[in-house]
Amino acid sequence: MIKRFIICGLLFVSSVCHAEGFITRLLNKPVQGGVAVVALEREQAKPSVYYQGNPVLVLHEEGQRWIAVVGIPLTVKAGTQSLTVEGASGKYSVNFEVGHKAYREQRITLKNNRQVNPNKSDQTRITKELNEQIAGYKQFSDRIPSNVLFDLPVQGRLSSPFGLRRFFNNQERNPHSGLDLAVPKGTPVKAPADGEIILVGDYFFNGKTVFIDHGQGLISMFCHLSAIDVKVGQQVKRGEVVAKVGATGRATGPHLHWNVSLNNARVDPAIFIGKYQP
Repeated sequence: MIKRFIICGLLFVSSVCHAEGFITRLLNKPVQGGVAVVALEREQAKPSVYYQGNPVLVLHEEGQRWIAVVGIPLTVKAGTQSLTVEGASGKYSVNFEVGHKAYREQRITLKNNRQVNPNKSDQTRITKELNEQIAGYKQFSDRIPSNVLFDLPVQGRLSSPFGLRRFFNNQERNPHSGLDLAVPKGTPVKAPADGEIILVGDYFFNGKTVFIDHGQGLISMFCHLSAIDVKVGQQVKRGEVVAKVGATGRATGPHLHWNVSLNNARVDPAIFIGKYQP
């Protein structure tokens, strides 16, 4: 039986007061690197919601009240977080709780030391490319996501889960921001849901890369590709081939790296395919 929303205080709403419809059951994993589904006040018109200055995906939960679907960065501190909501009833705050999650370590040895310690010329390129990719992650279109339950872009062995603390040649670098799926070079990569191609590139670390905007800050990124079969502005359907698996950029072998970003926070893609591991 689906539980109805519980009306909380007018100014602050706790994360325990949320709908328990399909979206909440699938996505609500309020930990570092996870997703929080937060109930909002009852309003006729869709409100605007912001978290850490970024606009947030807002959906209707099975005909009930509006919910905010919030991506939680890996780097955020566990504890109380706050959303800013702007609606017909005015501007107010909604609180939600983020739990701690411990992620394992992964140690990788690379023969090319420039991929661990780039030279000055490399660093100039990396900075430019990083800014370009951040701009892609920050895009927030009017498109409503066709579905928040994604398909796997390839069928393969999970070689590296999300969130690993990564050490390259014994030097700590950024945590792993996606899923790595080990499949042969040339394997077709399929769109996990409908969307628009908003960025393609060939980057120092990521190699050949594709960004798909699924709508309102929900974005997929694929990298280390051997070939790209789409162009910026192209509309793609769930299951449509967008690229082929490779080992370009900083990669030790052929695999697909798949990021999911929500309100400019990289979150665990396993949440969106119903395979999340606490």
